[in-house]
Amino acid sequence: QVQLVESGGGLVQAGGSLRLSCEASGRTFSNYAMGWFRQAPGKEREFVAAISGSGRSAVYADSVKDRFTISRDNGKNTVYLQMNNLKPEDTAVYYCAAVNWPISSKAPTYGKLYQYWGQGTQVTVSS
Repeated sequence: QVQLVESGGGLVQAGGSLRLSCEASGRTFSNYAMGWFRQAPGKEREFVAAISGSGRSAVYADSVKDRFTISRDNGKNTVYLQMNNLKPEDTAVYYCAAVNWPISSKAPTYGKLYQYWGQGTQVTVSS
């Protein structure tokens, strides 16, 4: 089992920044690709970003490319999502997720492949 706990959400004005953190416990962290997903009210959950177990490969949704950066610290069992130039359409509950995955392989973007999920953290961007 892997337990995931997100933190760092909050209320920010458009153009501002937030950094989300997700701490994992339970298994060897580098054996897991990590992803961030989000769900806005009335919308389906969508992929945001993902990173390989080694941290050398990252992939982003087009809507956040060049604004968001995913990173991980395997020594701290933590994955981060740095969000810059936030827009009102980024408002959502953000979830981190983990999947047991080959350490150097590109992380998956399909949510149903992920085995473990955090409880979510709310991000609200005001205009």
